[in-house]
Amino acid sequence: MPAPPPRGCPCTRSTAGGWGTRRAAAGNPTAHGLAKAVAAIGAALKEALDSLDGSRVAASLAGVAGHTAAMVPELAALWAAHGIPQPPVYVRDVTIAYAAGSAEPDGSLLLSGTGAVATRVAGFEVARIADGLGWLLGDQGSGFWIGREAAKAVVASLDRGRLPARDDILTDLVLTHVLGQERPETPRAIADRVVRVAQTDHMGLAALAALVSKAAAAGDPVAEGIVGRAAGHLVDTLRRVHVSGPVVLAGSVLTNDGPVRDAVTELLAGERVATARDGAGAAAWLAARPLLTEPEAASRHAAFTTAP
Repeated sequence: MPAPPPRGCPCTRSTAGGWGTRRAAAGNPTAHGLAKAVAAIGAALKEALDSLDGSRVAASLAGVAGHTAAMVPELAALWAAHGIPQPPVYVRDVTIAYAAGSAEPDGSLLLSGTGAVATRVAGFEVARIADGLGWLLGDQGSGFWIGREAAKAVVASLDRGRLPARDDILTDLVLTHVLGQERPETPRAIADRVVRVAQTDHMGLAALAALVSKAAAAGDPVAEGIVGRAAGHLVDTLRRVHVSGPVVLAGSVLTNDGPVRDAVTELLAGERVATARDGAGAAAWLAARPLLTEPEAASRHAAFTTAP
C-alpha cells in the first residue's frame, strides 16, 4: 500500500502507486457561489491529475461543504472534461469527516470548528443531522460560538463600568487581540469599540476561541465557564443523533488538544471516541471502498487516513 495523501483536495493515486494532491481556493458553493466553487475544484483536480490519463480513473468521490444538488451536473461536466469516465460520487463533507476517523460504517460524528454539527452515519451515509444551523441561529459550541461568548462577556463587564483587573486573563487577551494597544478612556468606550470591530467582521469572532482555551488553561473562571457550556452544548447535540458505534470528533476545536476537547471527552466517558484524521485520504478511501473486499477496506483505512 502506498503512503497516504497529505492534506489537500482533490487527491489521485497514480498507476505507479503514488499520490497526487493539490490545494486550490475554497470549494463551498453556498459560501462562495457555484461558479467559484467549481472553478476551484477544477483547478485542484487538473493539477492533482498531472500527467495521469483521466480515462484510467477507476473511482472518484467529491465531498463538499455547502452541499447542493446544483453541483452534481457541474462536477460531472468537469470530470468529463478531464476524460474521467464516470462522475464522482457526491457526498456531504461530514461523511468524509466521519470516515476520516472510523472504518466502521455505522456511528456518529461530532464536529466543532468555525461551525458545529452532529451527524448519525449509517452505511457511510448521513442518517440524521443535528444543529449545523449556522452562526446566526445555531452552531452551539462551535469556535464562532465560543469566540462570541468571550466577546459578550468582555463587553458586558465593560458596560457595567468595570475596568479589566490585573488577573482578568480573558479580557486582557480579547482586548489585545481586537484592539491591540488601543484603549479608549472609559470602559463604555472600550466596549463600543469592540462592538464596532465585531460588527465589521463578525466571523473574526471565531479567532477568539483559541484565547478562551488559553485563558481557561490559566484558570480564568469566565473562560472555564464558556468551555463548560460549549462542551455541554456539543454533547447535547450529539445525544440527539447518536445511537451506537464510534463517536468521531472532527473540526479544529475537537481535534486539537485543549480544554474543550478535554471536557467533551470527559462527558463522553463510556463511548468509543475516535479523532478524525486526513480528510483527503478519507475521501480516497471511500472512493476505493467499493473496489475492495470489506477486510481489505478495513485493513487499509489507516494507510489512507494517516498523514505522513
